[in-house]
Amino acid sequence: MTPKNKKLREVGESEIIQLIDDLLFKRTKKRLIRDDAFYSKIEHVSIKRDTESLVLCLNSDMLVSTTDVPQQMNYRQMGYKAVIMNSSDLIVKGVSPQGIIISLGLPPELRVAHFKSMLNGIIDACESFEMDYIGGDINETQEIIINPTVFGVQKEKFIIHREPINPGDVVVANGKFGLTGVGLDILLNKSEKGSDPIEQFSSYKRSIKSVLSPHIGSEGIILAQSQLVNASIDSSDGLLRSLHELMRSNPQIGFEITLNNALIDNEATQYSKEFDIPLKKLIFTGAGEEFIQLFIMSKDAYKKAKKLIEQTGGHLFSIGKVINETEIYGIKKGQKFVLSGRGYEHFS
Repeated sequence: MTPKNKKLREVGESEIIQLIDDLLFKRTKKRLIRDDAFYSKIEHVSIKRDTESLVLCLNSDMLVSTTDVPQQMNYRQMGYKAVIMNSSDLIVKGVSPQGIIISLGLPPELRVAHFKSMLNGIIDACESFEMDYIGGDINETQEIIINPTVFGVQKEKFIIHREPINPGDVVVANGKFGLTGVGLDILLNKSEKGSDPIEQFSSYKRSIKSVLSPHIGSEGIILAQSQLVNASIDSSDGLLRSLHELMRSNPQIGFEITLNNALIDNEATQYSKEFDIPLKKLIFTGAGEEFIQLFIMSKDAYKKAKKLIEQTGGHLFSIGKVINETEIYGIKKGQKFVLSGRGYEHFS
C-alpha cells in the first residue's frame, strides 16, 4: 500500500501521537506536553495582576462525524469546526481561548493523509485564536470523534453570564440569521451526491460556507471589557433554543423578536421564496450551528455598544426586546404570534 493510502491501523497509537507532535511543531514551533497531566502558564495571558479574582473558564463540546458532519465537509473543515464550536462558548462569555486539550476517537481504517488534513484544520483554528494545542487522548472508535476542551482565564468582573435580564432590555446579535438554515437544507436535502454544492447552488455561497467553514466574531471579548452587556449566549443550538436557555436562567421574563432585515439574512429570504420553505423554520427551528453571539443589554448600553463594535469593523443588530411574560413571540408586519418549538436537541 502506498504511503498516500496508508491507514491508521498500520501506524499504531505511538506513531499517531508522534505524527500529531511533528505536525504541530512544523506549524507552530511548539510541542505537545508529554506528561501525566497538562499544564499551561497563566502568566502569558494578557491580564494585569492585581487583587481582582481570576476565573478559569472551560468548555467541552464533542464533534461526532455521523451527527455533526455533512458528507460534503472535508477533513480539514471537520477539524476546524471542532475547535470553532468549542471556542464560541468562551468568546461569547468574554473570554479569550488560551489553550486546548483534544481527545480523539479514530477509526482504524482512517487514512493517514485524511488524519493529517483533519489535524491541519485543528491547528488552523488554534492559530486563528493564538491558542495552544497542548495534548489530549487517542482511542480506537467506529467513527471520528473530536472532543476538545478549550480553556481561558478572565477577570471575574468581565465574564458575561446568562443573567441578570430585565424587561425592556434589548436583544442584540452580532450577525443575521438564516444562513445555516439554508446551508444545512442544501447540504442535507438538495445537493446531489458527488457534486460541488457551491457550484450547484451558486446563489447561496455564503449559506453553504457558513456550515462548512463557520466564522466567529470577537464581539463578546470586546463587549466584556466595556461591561455594557447584562447577559449572553451563543446560538449554536439555534436561536429559539438559545432564547429558551436564557429564560431558564431568568424565569420571570420572555422575548419579542422582530422578523425584519435586522434579523434575517437576505439569502434566507431569497431561499424561502425560491423553495417555499417557511422563514420561521430557517431562522428559529430548522438550523443551529450559527455561532452568532446574542447579547442582552439596556437600550442606552446598546447605543454605546453598537458604536464601539462598528469602530472595530464589526456589526450589532437589535433583533427584539425582553418582556415580562414567560413566552417568546415573533412580530412580523405588526402581527404578534407565539414562536413554538425548541430548536435542535440530541436524542430527539
